[in-house]
Amino acid sequence: MSSRRGRVDLVRLRSELPAGLAAVLDQYERHLALERGHSPHTVRAYVGDVVALLGHLAADGPPARGDHALGALDLAALRSWLADQHAAGAGRTTLARRAASARTFTAWAARAGHLAADPGPRLAAPRPHRKLPAVLHREQADAAMEAAQSGAAEGDPVALRDQAVVELLYATGVRVSELCGLDIDDVDYSRRLVRVLGKGSRERAVPFGQPAERAVRRWLSEGRPALVTAGSLAALFLGARGGRLDPRMARRIVHDTVGAVPDAADMGPHGLRHSAATHLLEGGADLRTVQELLGHATLATTQLYTHVTVERLKAIHDRTHPRS
Repeated sequence: MSSRRGRVDLVRLRSELPAGLAAVLDQYERHLALERGHSPHTVRAYVGDVVALLGHLAADGPPARGDHALGALDLAALRSWLADQHAAGAGRTTLARRAASARTFTAWAARAGHLAADPGPRLAAPRPHRKLPAVLHREQADAAMEAAQSGAAEGDPVALRDQAVVELLYATGVRVSELCGLDIDDVDYSRRLVRVLGKGSRERAVPFGQPAERAVRRWLSEGRPALVTAGSLAALFLGARGGRLDPRMARRIVHDTVGAVPDAADMGPHGLRHSAATHLLEGGADLRTVQELLGHATLATTQLYTHVTVERLKAIHDRTHPRS
């Protein structure tokens, strides 16, 4: 099923939910957006999983009404839903994500009084496969930055923006949504820090180096004035029509820049984020520091990058050691 077809099916399924379940879902969506401060993309993902769960619940039980709308949502119902997902071809990673979404929902529903007890903690699901992210070698990262600099050499405003985008992404490891949300005043040149609003509306300060500073300063002095409009407001990075840079365009910028490097993996901004974290660890940074720089809520997420560096060390050892 295509992602577009899947979204259409979820919209239809949501419209067919009984009134009681629909009301609970609306409350949960507001909770995610307003109280938890999740991004629209994250809210859609959580809500989509819960729509599927509630659709399964409605199909298996009597019409849900009022405060007892979730009365049938117990451990057996959660297991039955995951079993149906597995039978439909969902893989381990998908099942693990949907189980996590269900646990988040049931925890909220219990706190909100929609469930007498939370069945989520007893729900087991297969552990997802941890796929190691593709990263650039240091030489490839240097080559990508040089390609962006070469493109900006003649002073074209869009090329100047593109260079500043890739330099700042690689220098800081920020998420693409965080980069596109930056305003001009979020950059502190005296201390070379950028103030970022991350997931859950958590703010952090991330340092950057001289190459990124030079690229951003040149974009602001020579490139941005050529694209700015009345609707640009304080946005740091602009699209060709003067609006705030869209994350999709930022992905295209990174894709094209890295694509100019021979043998480099195909990647977008998240690949540069992975590369920045890996290079920091390879350079001697500790996990806690990298966790803070990347804005990870838990150290377990950051630990993925230690596997990347170990795998690269093993590859080098196998290729170079005479008795490997």
